Amino acid sequence: MNRRHFLAHSSAAGALSFSGTTGLLSALGAGKAHAADTSGYKALVCLFFFGGQDGHDTVLPYDQSNYNSLANYRSGIFREYEGLAGGSTRERDRLLQLTPDNQSQFDGREFALPEELAPLKSLFDSKKAAIVGNVGPLLEPIDADEFETGAKPSPAKLFSHNDQQSTWMSSAPEGEIFGWGGRFADFAAASATGQESLFTAISTFGNSVFLAGQNSPQFNLDPTGPQQVNGLKNFDMGLLVTAKDSARAAQLLEEQYRNLGLSNTNLFERDIATINNRAFTSNEQIADALRGGLPIGTVFPQSFVGTQLKTIAETINVRSALNMSRQIFFVGMGGFDTHDNQAADLSGHQRDYANSIAAFYNAMVELGLENNVTLFTASDFGRALIENGNGTDHGWGSHHFVVGGAVNGGNIYGDIPPYDIGHDLDSGNGRLIPSVAVEQYAATLGRWFGLSEAEIMEALPVLSEFADPDLGFMGAASI
Repeated sequence: MNRRHFLAHSSAAGALSFSGTTGLLSALGAGKAHAADTSGYKALVCLFFFGGQDGHDTVLPYDQSNYNSLANYRSGIFREYEGLAGGSTRERDRLLQLTPDNQSQFDGREFALPEELAPLKSLFDSKKAAIVGNVGPLLEPIDADEFETGAKPSPAKLFSHNDQQSTWMSSAPEGEIFGWGGRFADFAAASATGQESLFTAISTFGNSVFLAGQNSPQFNLDPTGPQQVNGLKNFDMGLLVTAKDSARAAQLLEEQYRNLGLSNTNLFERDIATINNRAFTSNEQIADALRGGLPIGTVFPQSFVGTQLKTIAETINVRSALNMSRQIFFVGMGGFDTHDNQAADLSGHQRDYANSIAAFYNAMVELGLENNVTLFTASDFGRALIENGNGTDHGWGSHHFVVGGAVNGGNIYGDIPPYDIGHDLDSGNGRLIPSVAVEQYAATLGRWFGLSEAEIMEALPVLSEFADPDLGFMGAASI
């Protein structure tokens, strides 16, 4: 097991459940006033596309002028689509035209989704999904001239995967230790009387800075549910000893992992023992709750992202058993670094996540929680408009989806710039300079989640640089 794998797949409670540190940080923040509204139940689900999702190949142009422009700049990729089984889903007459309620604000530009995203098109048409155009990290509003001349600052280490993933999740490059999802969880847990902070922030994709908070350590679930200790699992299966002794052997090994009955004088030894013991206890708690929950009838795709979203739906289903009123979840999906083979790879990913998101929404309808749970997408960055043959290079701004019954759906928020180069939001080669900051996107979600204005500003300090702190894509949720 290498270091990266260990950090991503540590104990169920995650490395951030370190009791000594958590206790110290809790004490330091104990005097702060918390005003989040945590009545009823609400949850946010972040679906992060690792590698940099190509917004140009997700929300496509439908008006003839912009369609021709995209086809011209990406003639190689369009030929690749033509070679796929069933022909090209990027032919204009096969695109799924969008008719947003705010179509008039786009000066004649028209948009569409590819066939692969048909489930999201249905949600958009039924006002249960919105598109937020050209979102990305910003320090303040900036245009192409200001970027080129350095007249205004831009985020550090642009176009770097690790750094821009971190910047999306925490407003700073790699090395930042707290994410805005974790900060949201801190405020919610502080105001939710009796809520177990350990289950406020849950990831099915290993530890991420997005869910890293001061007082709400992120809890890691495997994509299929609670994590297991392989040694105990092997004993339970009778692989290492006879069936007669396996139960006792598993018990003794668990006591060893928990460090039960031992006295440690070393501070770090005691903290590690506390971490292990808490991990076992919390894992048993959530496993018991899941076993007691009624099964969900909605069928999910049997893919990695579909399995993760199913596990999250099942976890939301047992919120009462866990005494939860606010939760934030993190789901990850890789494969979006499409430097080559974009036509085949991206279209497959789009079909997968669209079907998985639709299944998740249907599961929330089944649970009567479609108005209380909001899913949103995010990614390192978009891709450049100019192709490199049969793929694309790293970009900056991209287009994202927000899904749920509380979403003011059927609209495109933000902006979708022309599919061209040389305009005011082109940082070079058609890399879009964001017209919507991640902080604006996050603040709109946080306000619906129940955070006060003061808490939103504390979680998103760069937000003060932008005139519009609420993009309007979230309405009121039933509680």
